[in-house]
Amino acid sequence: MKQPPLKTVDHVDLNRYLGDWYVFANIPYSLENGKVGSLDHYALRPDGRMDNIYKFRRGSLDAPMEQWNGVAWVHNKETNAEWRVQFLWPFRVPYLIIDLDKDYQWSVIGYPSRKLAWVLSRKPVLDEATYQGILRRMEAQGYDSTLLQKVPQRVP
Repeated sequence: MKQPPLKTVDHVDLNRYLGDWYVFANIPYSLENGKVGSLDHYALRPDGRMDNIYKFRRGSLDAPMEQWNGVAWVHNKETNAEWRVQFLWPFRVPYLIIDLDKDYQWSVIGYPSRKLAWVLSRKPVLDEATYQGILRRMEAQGYDSTLLQKVPQRVP
């Protein structure tokens, strides 16, 4: 059964969204399997696009930090909630901000097929009540929340 398109948030203030986001949970796929301590960093570039730097450790929080450098840009300029991300030319993928804390402390990134998702947090931890609320809202958009896995993070 075909599901309706994911609904993004009404508006994203890009300046508030920029910066570091810990990957608190995700629906893992081949390129992210085994990655821990992962973090996304977004920074505005002079050309209006954004640097999208994905930092991670392989297999252990004690492993050296590595990074992949990508680029992102706003696809829907009315809401700023729909982007495109490219880590490897010519592949571009949708980045849909489907849930966002009013204080920009956590965010949920969806993918049209619902086979991928990321729960991002400004801190390496997220309280369980907040996380359960996020999962309920994801389920309301057609996600199977049992597919999400928490990503191990180093907690100060």
